[in-house]
Amino acid sequence: MNALAGTGALVRLAFRRDRIMLPVWIYILVAFAFSAATLKDLYPTVESRVQAAASNNDTTAIVAIYGRVYDPTALGNTQGMLKILVLGSLLIALLSIFIVVRHTRAEEETGRLELLGATVVGRYAALTAGLLVAFGISITIGLLAAVVFIAVGLPVAGSIVAGLAWASVGIAFAGISALVAQLTESARTARAISSAVLGAVYLIRAFGDTSEAGGPRWLSWLSPIGWSQQFRPYAGDRWWVVLITIGFAVAVTIAAYALVARRDLNAGLLPDRPGPAGSTSLRSPLALAWRLQRGLMLGWAAGFVALGAALGGIASNIGDMANSQDARDLITKLGGTQALSDAFLAAEFGFVGIFASAYGIQAAMRLHAEETGLRAEPLLATQVSRVRWALSHITIALVGTTVIVVAGGLSAGLSYGATVDDMGQVGRLLGAGLVQLPAAWLLTGIVVAAFGLAPRLIMAGWAALVAFLLLGELGPVFELNQSTMDISPYAHVPKLPAADLTVTPIAWLLAIALALTAAGLVGFRRRDVG
Repeated sequence: MNALAGTGALVRLAFRRDRIMLPVWIYILVAFAFSAATLKDLYPTVESRVQAAASNNDTTAIVAIYGRVYDPTALGNTQGMLKILVLGSLLIALLSIFIVVRHTRAEEETGRLELLGATVVGRYAALTAGLLVAFGISITIGLLAAVVFIAVGLPVAGSIVAGLAWASVGIAFAGISALVAQLTESARTARAISSAVLGAVYLIRAFGDTSEAGGPRWLSWLSPIGWSQQFRPYAGDRWWVVLITIGFAVAVTIAAYALVARRDLNAGLLPDRPGPAGSTSLRSPLALAWRLQRGLMLGWAAGFVALGAALGGIASNIGDMANSQDARDLITKLGGTQALSDAFLAAEFGFVGIFASAYGIQAAMRLHAEETGLRAEPLLATQVSRVRWALSHITIALVGTTVIVVAGGLSAGLSYGATVDDMGQVGRLLGAGLVQLPAAWLLTGIVVAAFGLAPRLIMAGWAALVAFLLLGELGPVFELNQSTMDISPYAHVPKLPAADLTVTPIAWLLAIALALTAAGLVGFRRRDVG
């Protein structure tokens, strides 16, 4: 049989299965690119762009997060555009990881690929289909982003290079995740390793960019994220960097194909690490849930500590960074106050709440993964009740969300307080983090409600998060009325530390989150398992 037999059918199947998820991701990234229309107007003059670039490049924390401005006079090469390019690159990398692992390792883990392999489907068909989908979506997003950048008035050549930079990151991480998927038997582990690689190359890029002129700046050239910045859109337009990306993608893809040929179906090349024969620490469903999810929680907590430290460092320099009146007005509008630093922190803690919601969704969806993986039924066949088992993972999701937000708030407070020599800021920024929890818990409640009432709609949590994000980002652009904007729970979160604390919206968010969770538990008690 031809090793690629059935590839076309698997590609069509992949698009069929992802017919909702892929358009949503494309829409998010294209809408994110559209925000360049507002950012490019923050620095209308060459003088304002030069000042902003100097502030960006002189602030180590900003350079570590977003990179350097290479041509301060260019219209599209501002710190705002760097933010769009970097965050867009991270999102498209995560999308490629999800696509490839979903259609390769996850298919093997569930046993579906073995059934397909018994038909006219070749050995390399699944891997090829996953890569083709990831490559195609990456290129499509890159092209659409370039069109959007051009449409908002940015230079044509630089816009095409910016879209190419986005697409290159997706292509590179499609190859990386294809290689990682051959190493382990678990799709969850494959996604975790691929995501860890993404975090590592981001840190390598950050270390290289923040090095002194005579230091190891060459480290940025060891990172796919660094390559995307070395395209230097609007600041030289280095088209040739795509050759590095393509060469890397070809190399890791060849390695992935070589490993597919050397391993058994459903097996990974990394040795399994069986746990102890028995453990006294696993005496309850909650203890088991903690054992299963502790790695995820600790990883998110570490990320929030780093994020909080960076936000605190940037906030102390925000006055120098926002040197135009338009920039000050934008940050003040986002934060809802005239105090620039507090407004910036309020706006950024809004993103902290969104990230915390993503963790809560991911942790709560473990309920569905345990059920579909047939690991819940053996537990429920014992004296463990359905509600008790479900509450164990819900507790981890809610407590974990609290832990990571507290970690981020304390880190931001310590960083900012040390910089401005006022450790009283620790309590203020911790409070700014804690008020984000009700909205994040509401998203967790949506997942629980879907799990209990309609398991086929388990992706409702991610869909709701995307919808709320789009309301917040595009609502002002399209001048939506306030009642429509208020559908998002994030619209009701007090904008601390800039504004006063209001208890009523927090109480309503908590009540809705509790009602959704209770509805999910009642539904789970009444429906069939599996």
